[in-house]
Amino acid sequence: MTSTGPSPVPNQAAVPSAATRLTGLIRTGISRAPVSIAIALSIWVVALLTGSLLNGPDRDLAGRIGIGLRAVEDGHLWTVLTAGFFTPGAGGHLLATATILAVAVPVERTIGSTRFVLGAVVTGICGTATALGLVVLIAPLHTVWGAHLQHTVAIGPGLWLVGVVTAASAAMPTLWRRRVRVGVFVLLATLALFGGQLDDLIRLCAGVAGLILGPQLLPQSGDAVSPRPTMREKRVLVAIVVAASVIGPLLAAISPSAVGPLSALRNLFTSPGVDATQVRALCATPGLALECRHGLRNLQLSGAGPTMLMVMPTVLMLVLSDGLRRGRRLAWSTALFMTSALLVLGVSVTTVRHLRHSHLGHLGQVVRTPLSLALELLPFAAMLVVVLVLLATSRLFTVATPRVAHRRTVRSAIATLVVLAAAYVISGAAMRGGFDRPPSAAELLLSFPQRLVPPVFLQFATPGYLPTSVPATIVYDWIGVFFWIVVGFVLLSAFLTPPDVEPVGARTRARNLVHHNGGGPLSWMTTWSGNRYWFAADGASFVGYRVVAGIALTTGDPVGPPASLQHNMKEFAEFCTHNGWTPCFYSASPRVAETAHRIGWSALHIAENTILELDELSFSGKKFQDIRTAINAAKKSGVHAEWVSLATAPRVIVDQITAISKGWIAQRGLPEMGFTLGGLTEISDPEVRALIAIDDDRTVHAVTSWLPVYECGQPVGWTLDVMRRRSHGFKPSIEFLIASAALLFKEEGARFLSLSGAPLARVTQNPADGNAPGQDSRVDAALEWVLDAVGRALEPVYGFRSLLAFKSKFQPRYVPLYLVFPDLAALPSIANAVSRAYLSESSLRQQLHVARKLLRIG
Repeated sequence: MTSTGPSPVPNQAAVPSAATRLTGLIRTGISRAPVSIAIALSIWVVALLTGSLLNGPDRDLAGRIGIGLRAVEDGHLWTVLTAGFFTPGAGGHLLATATILAVAVPVERTIGSTRFVLGAVVTGICGTATALGLVVLIAPLHTVWGAHLQHTVAIGPGLWLVGVVTAASAAMPTLWRRRVRVGVFVLLATLALFGGQLDDLIRLCAGVAGLILGPQLLPQSGDAVSPRPTMREKRVLVAIVVAASVIGPLLAAISPSAVGPLSALRNLFTSPGVDATQVRALCATPGLALECRHGLRNLQLSGAGPTMLMVMPTVLMLVLSDGLRRGRRLAWSTALFMTSALLVLGVSVTTVRHLRHSHLGHLGQVVRTPLSLALELLPFAAMLVVVLVLLATSRLFTVATPRVAHRRTVRSAIATLVVLAAAYVISGAAMRGGFDRPPSAAELLLSFPQRLVPPVFLQFATPGYLPTSVPATIVYDWIGVFFWIVVGFVLLSAFLTPPDVEPVGARTRARNLVHHNGGGPLSWMTTWSGNRYWFAADGASFVGYRVVAGIALTTGDPVGPPASLQHNMKEFAEFCTHNGWTPCFYSASPRVAETAHRIGWSALHIAENTILELDELSFSGKKFQDIRTAINAAKKSGVHAEWVSLATAPRVIVDQITAISKGWIAQRGLPEMGFTLGGLTEISDPEVRALIAIDDDRTVHAVTSWLPVYECGQPVGWTLDVMRRRSHGFKPSIEFLIASAALLFKEEGARFLSLSGAPLARVTQNPADGNAPGQDSRVDAALEWVLDAVGRALEPVYGFRSLLAFKSKFQPRYVPLYLVFPDLAALPSIANAVSRAYLSESSLRQQLHVARKLLRIG
């Protein structure tokens, strides 16, 4: 609607400025986390005093302040404390400061400064002692890694920060304790096993020490016995393991200093380095044609295209990890096949490479060959573990890809394969002169599958032809990269497609239940197009929802008997978990928020439902002066209110309503919002009533639509949905129509009207609200601050707060609406899903227009 100008909202508290809020946050951080702030500042001061700000401590200083085996042997025990105040360079200082602010400050605020210091010192000492003991044991078993560990030193605040974080996890709720521990230890183990640096090993040991000492150092949470992980948590854990199994080798490949026991898996992503000068010398020497060809082949492996192709398995496995997180069976089977294939290919390449480089001329070397081969193959045990994990957890991944999406995936992959094969053959034949030996069309077609395989697995195969020109090199090197990128996008699209779970005739069944059970002011919105339906086992309740980016976003409350609310919420959550979704009740009533508190969910106050009680409504008194003015002005202008149905109204009326709606959208230049905001399609519903402001010349000035609220089959209330007025028509037409509707519905016996809510617009200090049920007050304050900031940013664009202020003219009763969800960690995904649900029909041009308006506002 076109706002008539903002009016003050009752009980609206003064909103502090952003600068005031930021200053308050800084003061709170210093007062409640003094140790962390002092350490962050000390790191910079020490760097300036020692001249190590840009490049880190020099070799002599590092030997005196860093943790290392030799330092301990020399009696430099103080290094356990001093090492945490130095970092490798300027980038290290920035990273350390950000980590302290993001991790150490919240931990210290949670457990207190005394326990924070105690936990950091104790876990740091225990972790250092344990790691140095392991160095002594590793040295004779793994000579390369052991020698590196013996001659290096470790610095950085992470040496003590990791231990206190894992120790602090003992005081966290079960869900977050499990998440923090899994995330931290997967990261630490990956760095230690693949990177293999001394600081990686110390951090891992400090983390273990914190895990053991945490329950003794800190008061534990109220969960005496940790409940078993849910299906969702198990899926996430498997996804993390699979992702770490491919990220680790990639990190080892790009890190020249990686020496960990699993760093040999970098061979899956690297190829032997070759010097171009040496290759040219080989090719210029008579009799070395074979060596020349091998050198040219290895040069081809070192280009940008082959490097990208070798990274493609990692990218694809990360896509599959996302599918595993969603419980998709297709992701599980593909990940199992990919991991098994990489394992077989990796073992084969390593074995062939070992045999080619083994010299069997001496008996001693023959005896050592099997042992050295076993040591080279040992890192592949990690991939074998991933295969076994996938096999053992197959029952977790039961979400079937919809048939339409599955067929689309297969067709897209086959079509891409065929098109690229044809393109490769045609382009290769057209530039035959760009290869060292002109290939035939048959040779190009037969060699096309090799272009899809990471070249590291082809290093022992002799190519039939090699490119020599730039165009030929582009086709030769990049055709496989393009194929795997397309496959990755196709798989990701399949994982994002909601499974087919909607029963036949679901919308009709849902509409019948709304008639019988009523639900609430927003229940009729569940019958709109775009919603899916979950029905309770007894058939008496349902939830209308839509799946957006893995979030099952509901429209209002579950519809059903009030006594079944808690059971319905739990059952719907289990249904969502089974399908790999996160449930979220959007615009939920206080009773849903209170139920969420009882079952351990979170509820965030996001909007207000504005209710007009019709029993005693008369629009008399000074507070309704604006409303009476609108009614009187309508009489003077010859404008009256008239009920119409778009299905049966005269064509001239329907055309005017359509023109008003389209003109309103065009005037704003913004995408029309959907989800809980209706349009012409929703007005066309025969059970939705439309009230128009029309004059004696049959000119329509404005239109409002009203959704029924049923109780036992009879409408007992109505909810305002669409408000549109002609830009140059009767100005107070919306106020006139709402007042007229209220009086007309009162005559019909309705009990109330809902003027609906406005997203991101709230009446603060609401007596019925208080703190959001189930929400920690500090977290609640932080989240509400974010919502207020977003609401202020969008106000000049969509005017949600002005809309709430406009509704205050009718002196409504404010009922808070909540965002109810089981997991705070999902809040960013929920925010993305809500925004996409509202703007699902917007074009790219419209979205860019919104962005430009926001930038101008900023």
